[in-house]
Amino acid sequence: MSNLALAVRDSTTMLRRNLLHARRYPSLTLNLLLTPVMLLLLFVYIFGGVMGAGIDGGGDRAAYIAYIVPGILLMTIGSTVIGAAVSVATDMSEGIIARFRTMAIHRGSILIGHVVGSVLQSIASVVLVGAVAVAIGFRSTDATALEWLAALGLLALFALALTWIAVGMGMASPNAEAASNSAMPLILLPLISSAFTPIDAMPGWFQPIAQYQPFTPAIETLRGLLLGTEIGNNGWLAVGWCVALAALGYVWSNAAFNRR
Repeated sequence: MSNLALAVRDSTTMLRRNLLHARRYPSLTLNLLLTPVMLLLLFVYIFGGVMGAGIDGGGDRAAYIAYIVPGILLMTIGSTVIGAAVSVATDMSEGIIARFRTMAIHRGSILIGHVVGSVLQSIASVVLVGAVAVAIGFRSTDATALEWLAALGLLALFALALTWIAVGMGMASPNAEAASNSAMPLILLPLISSAFTPIDAMPGWFQPIAQYQPFTPAIETLRGLLLGTEIGNNGWLAVGWCVALAALGYVWSNAAFNRR
């Protein structure tokens, strides 16, 4: 069997293992998924009228639903990939990785299984949260099929980038609890982005913090694709952030894996 065929076979086996773990122990995924859903419902039904007035001047709750859903979708990815950090840290601390290393399997398949499994879970979570958003009134009637495809591609690329970062965090953590805590910025960063309020409405000293981080250009790009707002250079910035984070996470994860 060629090296490529061996890598594909072992990666598929590791992917199946991680998906079985997620199915048998769904509480972690459900708990992480609950955060963006609760924030969506909270901001729409508690703050939606007031926040909508601040965005379009008319107090339209529907306008605010349309505004926050792109940010909530990306926050969903940030929440879901924490499970990858916890899963990797658990594998490393419980000794199963040491046992895998004694077996005739492709070394890279262990991390690839975690990454692909987490990306699939992230996309599934985005679909579920998107269904909740549609149920409470979100609509994207002007987006073309190409724009929908680009939006899905951006979500998948963002999930891949954050997953590699989460895997690196899991590798660097001594246990699952530490991995969960170290990955919390993946949930907190969307809160200080343009997800819930326009950057122009923030204090001047705070605007650079919200502007120059990975979530804001991704949110603005997704908002433009789904709602027809101006994208500008946010599309290139979003892709650039994704590529940079994925490369950083990949190098970090493999270096940590080879050391342990």
